[in-house]
Amino acid sequence: ALGAGRVFDQGAKLVNRAIETRRIFESDIWAEIVRRAKNGGAVHFIGLLSDGNVHSHIDHLYHLIDKCVETDFSRVYVHALLDGRDVGEKSALDYVVPLERRLREISQNSGREYGIASGGGRMKVTMDRYNADWNIVKRGWDAHVLGRARRFKSAEEAVRTYYDEDPDMTDQYMDAFVIERENGQPLGPIRDGDAVICFNFRGDRAIEISRAFTEEEFHEFDRGPLPDVLYAGMMQYDGDTNMPPNFLVQPPEIDRTVSEYLCAERLHSFAISETQKFGHVTYFWNGNRSGYIDEFLETFVEIPSDKIEFDKAPKMKAMEITGKTIEMLNNGGYRFGRLNFANGDMVGHTGVMDAAITAVQTVDQCVEKLLGVIRKLGGIAVVTADHGNSDEMFTIEKDGVKKVKTSHTLNPVPFVIFDPGFSGEYEMKKIDKPGLSNVAGTLLNLLGYENVEDYDASLIKF
Repeated sequence: ALGAGRVFDQGAKLVNRAIETRRIFESDIWAEIVRRAKNGGAVHFIGLLSDGNVHSHIDHLYHLIDKCVETDFSRVYVHALLDGRDVGEKSALDYVVPLERRLREISQNSGREYGIASGGGRMKVTMDRYNADWNIVKRGWDAHVLGRARRFKSAEEAVRTYYDEDPDMTDQYMDAFVIERENGQPLGPIRDGDAVICFNFRGDRAIEISRAFTEEEFHEFDRGPLPDVLYAGMMQYDGDTNMPPNFLVQPPEIDRTVSEYLCAERLHSFAISETQKFGHVTYFWNGNRSGYIDEFLETFVEIPSDKIEFDKAPKMKAMEITGKTIEMLNNGGYRFGRLNFANGDMVGHTGVMDAAITAVQTVDQCVEKLLGVIRKLGGIAVVTADHGNSDEMFTIEKDGVKKVKTSHTLNPVPFVIFDPGFSGEYEMKKIDKPGLSNVAGTLLNLLGYENVEDYDASLIKF
């Protein structure tokens, strides 16, 4: 909505609709999955076990499994990525235990074999994004495909063991694991002839594992022999690169973004962040497209993120982003820029209060520096966010005990216009429920352009 001026049905809503109408099972891709299963191949589901509804929803997985049973698939394996980030930090068993129970029920006395085959925490295994740390994807590949990781008899045993060995362990940082048979062999490694479905609907943390399964020329890590599988995403995660080529649910068509408008007006702009949020100011801002709209007019700057847990270095790359942004502002060649400070979100997700305080203080200092430069240049700044995180680090349980909160918050976010040259040219509109989709038109107005006809209303009026 921020970069498109409208609210589009995305992710969860589109998948829910496809499941309700059964269209998800009417595609040629699902027909090929059925063909592979009927010819003796296994069906594998890789994704986040969560009802956080940010990257995935476990209900979607259950619907897919039910269809596998209905269609009489013989072998179905789940490669379970643990959340602890968009849900409680140590809630993995709330998802693992019922899922393993359901899979055992299906398998008993039916001649079928359904089970969790491998897994690990989302920040350690499989779900890297923006090329930040391909070792995360490699750990997933080794576990899911090669069956190489610490062995356990069940996913429940794996989680309980990791909790017991490290009382401070949280789900998102849990090491990879593989479930083994009684003979010591891995339960469900991915093999030739199988079908693999990534059931995450959000793209940023699904693109890299999709590349590993689908790119013939691949150099990020040694995959070993590439298994001959049908790989499909829940959705297509990147429209520019058509990644992955096969998918179950049609993604939204997000058109006429702010960037397209500004490029049509021949206006030079920049986007900057560190790796952890680089895609937010490029890929997401431009309507789930990773490339440039006009490489001559757009400048993208990525500051490499640290490859350590974010509470260990909560300042992240805010200072470097600020320095480079000031350099580009002073350059004088840009009419519009956008930047994202990752600190409040990424450090907030760790649940470490002292680190979150440092993170927010750092961003405060950086914003102060930026606003000082913008004042000198006679520019305008808008400060906002798309959600909260570090604003609420604890919840209070019914017994009065504080519980660490690692997920996003639903609190209202600020929208601040910093305009040192303001002399009454405009005022804030009274909009009943202002939201992110109102930002695009506001930015166009502040740049001196009219709002796009079918964008949601600008927040200001002249």
